[in-house]
Amino acid sequence: MSSRASSTRAPADGVKPGLAGRRILVVEDSPVVGPFTVDILADLGCEVVGPAPNMAAARALADAAAFDAALMDVHIRGERVFPLCEMLDSKGIPFVLTSGYADWHMPEKWDDRPRLQKPYTVDQVAEALGGLLA
Repeated sequence: MSSRASSTRAPADGVKPGLAGRRILVVEDSPVVGPFTVDILADLGCEVVGPAPNMAAARALADAAAFDAALMDVHIRGERVFPLCEMLDSKGIPFVLTSGYADWHMPEKWDDRPRLQKPYTVDQVAEALGGLLA
């Protein structure tokens, strides 16, 4: 089953004005969730940077690419994404954290950041990124 047929995927209702053309870094190691997220962002009119499947690729993209915000899984191949949070925060780049785990184990510093519990929907991604980029 393709990601387009997933039951968590709301039908695309067109490009969201506040997100159209926005470049979003995706940090996701799942071979299912990564393409699903890329599809969601494309439906919202975003340009995708990545997805980065590991922290080395994520750091390289964060250093080299221009983007407006990031959507990042908290757990990437056994590593935590928090050093990348520090890097993005120092550059003033907003981000949304995602996880499939019920217990986030977040450092207090990042408790106020937007979060999406997997599986997420088009509308949830649009709301989270729209809030960051408004």
